[in-house]
Amino acid sequence: MMNNQLRRTVGLWPTVATAVGIVVASSAMVSLGQGFGIAGGAFIIPMAIAMILNLFVAFSFAELSSMIPRAGGINDYTLPTMGPFIGMVSVLSGYVLVNMFAGSAEAHIAGTVLHDIFFPSVSSTLISTIFLIIICLINLRGIELFSWSQMILTGGMIFSIIVIGIIGLTGTGSGESLKTSLEFNSMGWGVVGLSALAFWLFVGIEFVCPMAEEIKKPKIYIPLAMILGLLIILVTDWIFGSAAIQYVSLDILAESGSPHVEAGTAILGKTGQIWIGIVTFLATASTINTLICSIPRMLYSMAKRDQMPRIFGKLNKWGSPWVAIIFMSSLFLVFLIGISGSASITTFILAGAFCWMITYIIAHLNVIIMRFKYPKVKRAFKTPLGISLPIIGIIGIVYMMINIYPDPVVKGQIFKYAIVFLLITIVYSALWVKLSMKKRLFETTPIEKVLEGLPDSSEEFVKASNKSNSEISEYY
Repeated sequence: MMNNQLRRTVGLWPTVATAVGIVVASSAMVSLGQGFGIAGGAFIIPMAIAMILNLFVAFSFAELSSMIPRAGGINDYTLPTMGPFIGMVSVLSGYVLVNMFAGSAEAHIAGTVLHDIFFPSVSSTLISTIFLIIICLINLRGIELFSWSQMILTGGMIFSIIVIGIIGLTGTGSGESLKTSLEFNSMGWGVVGLSALAFWLFVGIEFVCPMAEEIKKPKIYIPLAMILGLLIILVTDWIFGSAAIQYVSLDILAESGSPHVEAGTAILGKTGQIWIGIVTFLATASTINTLICSIPRMLYSMAKRDQMPRIFGKLNKWGSPWVAIIFMSSLFLVFLIGISGSASITTFILAGAFCWMITYIIAHLNVIIMRFKYPKVKRAFKTPLGISLPIIGIIGIVYMMINIYPDPVVKGQIFKYAIVFLLITIVYSALWVKLSMKKRLFETTPIEKVLEGLPDSSEEFVKASNKSNSEISEYY
């Protein structure tokens, strides 16, 4: 009989590759180019602010994961603090719903790039469809194949971005620099207002957490991977952005729909165009690969707790949650065919990202509540400075949500769709908890119950599970 548990086979560098690969997407490269186009070299200031806020997010997820190293991620962290209803809303609105749009948009970008540069006679939608099917098959084959593919995709992407950037900074490319002197910060304090744009360069670093039951040393590798990932992204983006403004005018970068392609072409000519096209494909592939790996593991864990249909809790012979993987891949495919060419796709993505930020707030609140509810539980990683960083993180995220888009009309549309997304997940989650689970919406689960059944649970833990909450806290 097949063991229906995930297996620990993932090392540190595949974990880092997952953290970096989900963040450095094609859409993030567009935001990077436009940010440097608006602010010039001073865009590093909002980038640093955004990285620090995402570092606080990483700290909170690292602490929660060190306490509860489970595949359910934010859902499992929320069960002991605010109950199944909030846990379901955080996963469905912050991950499943937002990435139905983001994932299909990224797949569309990959198809378009391959169509324009390599296969002009083949439909971009057909290329995107084949691309999605291949990524789905890789993930169905197991976490080991995912790990290797993710290291190759992310490694090639980061290496290429850095090399193109260094070629630009050193002037060794075939392109000719503008040879103009740029003021570092012409915007003054106004440059801080671009922190919301810069925030998208780092969003998603916590996607390593749903792999907690498959990472060899999750309590060490998860926080380390997220911190290393953020630093790698900051340095890589700074190098490329600094090179871009030496070869492309700020106005063109700010207004272009593909500023990274403009920069690559300006630095290396036709070679740069082809190279940056490959980079765009790698960025999209690594992002989709991580989405199809991580989100199904959240659904798998939720199914184990009767928060989703039980079929999502099934594993194939390679230890992959195959039903959940096929489900997410199918959603990407449906939205790819249906709305990938829609002019409003950016609005949909940002509306979903608004929900994603609510999930980040829930993560910070979980840390705060855990500090008071389970003060004696052992934490392999602990957010420094008490609860001050989660509080600062919440304030910063609220600021980002308020300033999610500069155009008030578009911002209103984003808020409208975000409310619709939230209402859908709120109604579904409430009905599921009440009618299927037959529980109170905010009925919390003791932390020892959430930890039951881990592959590396000790005999002492099984004995300890019969103790009171206070005794269990001391045990941990």
